[in-house]
Amino acid sequence: MAIKSYKPTTNGRRGMTVTDYSVLSKVEPEKSLLEPLKKTSGRNSYGRITVRHHGGGERRKYRVIDFKRNKLDMDAKVLTLEYDPNRSAHIALVQYEDGEKRYIIAPNGLKVGDTVRAGATADIKPGNALPLINIPVGTFIHNIELYPGKGAQLVRSAGNMAQLMGREDDRVLVRLPSGEMRYIPADCMATIGQVGNIDHENVHLGKAGRKRHMGVRPTVRGSVMNPNDHPHGGGEGKSPVGHPSPVTPWGKPALGYKTRAKHHRSDKYIVKRRNDK
Repeated sequence: MAIKSYKPTTNGRRGMTVTDYSVLSKVEPEKSLLEPLKKTSGRNSYGRITVRHHGGGERRKYRVIDFKRNKLDMDAKVLTLEYDPNRSAHIALVQYEDGEKRYIIAPNGLKVGDTVRAGATADIKPGNALPLINIPVGTFIHNIELYPGKGAQLVRSAGNMAQLMGREDDRVLVRLPSGEMRYIPADCMATIGQVGNIDHENVHLGKAGRKRHMGVRPTVRGSVMNPNDHPHGGGEGKSPVGHPSPVTPWGKPALGYKTRAKHHRSDKYIVKRRNDK
């Protein structure tokens, strides 16, 4: 999928690029697969802001995605390729032989009219979903389950893909996009291929308004705040942060502070951490 650029007719247009949506089907989303999506603006049940910089944005409906792919051994025809405002990847509307319609994440190369299938006997082609034990070593995959039957949790965003590296007893070794190598139960489902919309990472927003449309509010640097608002604040003119390293507004180390539990129950499945030498 290509990137579309504009002439600099205004300051906001200068350098602005968007995804070329001409390959998508110009149709309304399937109404039976839409659900309301309520905004919380980063607030909890007490009305207190627990996640900063959330609020506003365009109104959306949630598209119900089939991450489980549990309709086995039945062909499904791709009816449309559609934009999903809730994720970076595009989605495909498929219709099974019994008439049921579902949305799936659209892999790279999937076209309207193609046929996809889920099950242990499915072909190794983009869009088909199989248990990891039935996928050949070296195959690129996405939409990977961590627990059998729970639904895909890994490798779901635009342009991402993992690689199946090997098998060992009832587990398979998978290399994730981050570089992490980990074992996953062999009876978990995964989808063949790379997630579509691979040019998503090359889009340049060009103006602040596009970020507001996404529901993201402005971020203010701590160094320009007052000392009662941020540890970096205060001082005459431009001042250093006044700490050995930058910290969050609540005094916790920033820039890569690890929050994972020291003895997490899934540590035994991780063979190689991301960023390990």
